[in-house]
Amino acid sequence: MKKMIFGIIGISAFLVSCGPKSTAVTGPKYTSSEQLAQGKTIFENSCNKCHGLPNPERHDDQGWIKTLSRMAPRAKLNDDQHQMVYDYLISVNKK
Repeated sequence: MKKMIFGIIGISAFLVSCGPKSTAVTGPKYTSSEQLAQGKTIFENSCNKCHGLPNPERHDDQGWIKTLSRMAPRAKLNDDQHQMVYDYLISVNKK
């Protein structure tokens, strides 16, 4: 019985750890030209490894939050990098 309980707890912990992470980005944070330039560099270097770079106008601000929440973990971006990429994208987005 103990094995079964510990097995269920272990499987539950594994499934929770593999689930979607909460987004680090909820809105704009960085506005300095240096941070936006870093966001552009991270965007160009990280996103371009797996696919072509999307047009920043592809999504509105909320759309980028959703897209980056899904893609930032795949690109292994930390929270600050995630935020800088988001802030760069919305700074050049005309939507």
